[in-house]
Amino acid sequence: MIIDLRSDTVTKPTNGMLEAMWSAQVGDDVFGEDPTVNALEQKLAEMFGMEAGIFCPSGTMTNQIAIKLHTGPHQEVICHKYSHIYLYEAGGIMANARASVKLLDGAYGKITAESIAEHISPDDVHACETTLVSLENTMNKGGGSIYTLDEVKPIKTLCEKHGIKLHLDGARLFNALVASGESAKDWGAQFDTISICLSKGLGCPIGSVLLGTKADIKRARKIRKSFGGGMRQAGYLAAAAIYALDHHVDRLAEDHDRAKAMGQMLEKHPLVSEVFPVETNIVIARLQDISPEDFLSKLADKGIKAVKFGKDQVRFVTHLDFNDEMLMLFGERIKEI
Repeated sequence: MIIDLRSDTVTKPTNGMLEAMWSAQVGDDVFGEDPTVNALEQKLAEMFGMEAGIFCPSGTMTNQIAIKLHTGPHQEVICHKYSHIYLYEAGGIMANARASVKLLDGAYGKITAESIAEHISPDDVHACETTLVSLENTMNKGGGSIYTLDEVKPIKTLCEKHGIKLHLDGARLFNALVASGESAKDWGAQFDTISICLSKGLGCPIGSVLLGTKADIKRARKIRKSFGGGMRQAGYLAAAAIYALDHHVDRLAEDHDRAKAMGQMLEKHPLVSEVFPVETNIVIARLQDISPEDFLSKLADKGIKAVKFGKDQVRFVTHLDFNDEMLMLFGERIKEI
């Protein structure tokens, strides 16, 4: 049995999801005529108490649309130095928005209102004006760490004071909400735009939704078009997302529990010096006396797939297709390494 823990993007649609896709009512979404896409966008907007949404192929696209909405040449976005928008989106901030980036540090990938306040650039002839702050929840490079509302509210207040927009890369936002017990509407009230990925913890084959004001989403449709992201009968994909929102959110707690159990197993391993705190479905292990490449090779020999996540780190991600039997086998197999 192969145990694939490289990412929660490796999942296959469930039978129920496939049935929902098969029976979806569709139309031409570029003309705004796909009823299932419209229903998904409305469903998520209402869930987060925001005005509108737009369905896109990927979380990278929804993030990049948001950045282009809120920044431009001679302006900058503030984010953590390990943010997905900076590290893993192919230089999109520069290529798409032609904006600058100011990178901050912080424990487990999170930044604070205090650190942001120290680095806001004014509208000055010598500086790139800060027009956007971007947070990531959960924080991938932080080991699936989560922001709480108490941490975000001071950042929102700071941004409002300085006239700065606040964006959330919510790639695994539902993981964070399940872990914290906080409400989607309370989170929607904090941000100008939110990107929600559907192909990670929720188990969809593709897709993300960007939420924001009606005015911003209207502009976002033109940006999506220019990015080549306009899809036609996309309702088949949107139907998978609606099914996931109805059936796959609460079960995220199972992924978290299995990840915590994996973390405990790895902490005992002689080749692991540290495991990042496990809050959601990501487990990052720091290695000792072995390179990530060699460790991954040994895992592969035992039928386990993971990814290198730094010069001395590997990452494991639990997901919809990883069950208790696989967890037990994982524990048995790593003891043999």
